[in-house]
Amino acid sequence: MSVDKDTVRRIARLARIAVPEARIAPMADELNGIFQWVEMLGEVDAEGVPAMTSVAAQKLKWRKDEVSDGGQADALTQNAPDSEDHFFIVPKVVE
Repeated sequence: MSVDKDTVRRIARLARIAVPEARIAPMADELNGIFQWVEMLGEVDAEGVPAMTSVAAQKLKWRKDEVSDGGQADALTQNAPDSEDHFFIVPKVVE
């Protein structure tokens, strides 16, 4: 895949990023370099390599899945600036 100046302008418009005209050509070259690098990754033989979710092998701590009574609404809303019936009251932000 090759990225040209028109594609960079379109991507910038879609991402709502203001890209000066002087940066269009260098950005096209940078994106083409990134795509070439990604294509090179496709050539790597990863057969037999286990999938990873993190670079550090770690186990998550497990806890018992126990049902609790809840009953924490008063404690949770205690420090709220304004609350009503165990709900936080916040200013309206969408008209």
